[in-house]
Amino acid sequence: MRRIGILTGGGDCPGLNAVIRAVVKTADEHGIEVIGFKDGFRGAVVNEYLRLTPAEVVGILIKGGTILGSTNRDNPFHFRMEKSGETVYIDRSADVIRNLHHHNLDCLIVIGGDGTLSCARDFMRMGVKIIGVPKTIDNDLKATDLTFGFMTAVDTATDALEKLHTTAESHHRIMILEVMGRYAGWIALQSGIAGGADVVLIPEIPFSLEQVAEKIRQRKERGRSFSIVVVAEGAKPVGGEMTVSRVVQGSPDPVRLGGIGNSISAALEELTGLETRVTVLGHLQRGGKPSAYDRILASRYGVAAVEMARRGAFGMMAALQGTEIVAVPLEEAVDGLRKVSPTGQLVTTARSLGICFGA
Repeated sequence: MRRIGILTGGGDCPGLNAVIRAVVKTADEHGIEVIGFKDGFRGAVVNEYLRLTPAEVVGILIKGGTILGSTNRDNPFHFRMEKSGETVYIDRSADVIRNLHHHNLDCLIVIGGDGTLSCARDFMRMGVKIIGVPKTIDNDLKATDLTFGFMTAVDTATDALEKLHTTAESHHRIMILEVMGRYAGWIALQSGIAGGADVVLIPEIPFSLEQVAEKIRQRKERGRSFSIVVVAEGAKPVGGEMTVSRVVQGSPDPVRLGGIGNSISAALEELTGLETRVTVLGHLQRGGKPSAYDRILASRYGVAAVEMARRGAFGMMAALQGTEIVAVPLEEAVDGLRKVSPTGQLVTTARSLGICFGA
């Protein structure tokens, strides 16, 4: 093992730089060179890269984002290009393989979520030596108990809930906090428990607004003239659909969820007689420095990725199972999404604490 490549794909996430740093420092310990491709798979397609040495990663442990840049739109197998004034999509996977050979890379470490790692799996099937590292604030990757970046997003949402409590109580209002998570409710559920929410709405449990309103009315009867509602962007009513804010053509995941907070606000105000305000947390959940937990987890993933490469564990992803980092097949990691179990212990705990799921 003499030279490895690394890239960060998909949405940005707290802890990406910590992984890069861990990979570079561990590789240097073993005399391995590191090439970092810019802006995810795009850099591998057009051969834009940085040579990464320990000097390049000084001070990045605490920084959010990624020094390599990232994108969730440049799938090499469906790469957007302009020809004769028109947008076309072509397969440029051969360019990636050619560039990997040009740099004499012994393997490619791919840091990403389900979309990026699905591309990595496709390259693996073409014979490329791949090591995966699980990244997403949504925590929806299979085969790992936690993805790095998730706990920082939960901390951000919990902090927002703490602030909303005081203004909600002062003005006797319903405060709705809309959080990210796509098709999984992990951020909403865990921040709701940590932040003392009264209602948590998640994609895995379709809700009835009447049941939500009844919970709020019961609180009002007990002298609690305010309520806190956390709603995941992918939550949907019983018999209804998720709220789509827009569709982005050409994106691997063109559907952009969002707007559920505003869509339930007026209805809850009418049903309960309480003023309702909505806060959409948005990309604040992606930004900022990673928490101590995520710095440690991301560092462990980075070290494990290099060690996996050294022992030839290609086609695998570093995963947290229990307290240990283990190697799991990439195929298993991207085989569907990891969602909240409606009857699992976290939901049971939340219900025992009096949290209403609208069902």
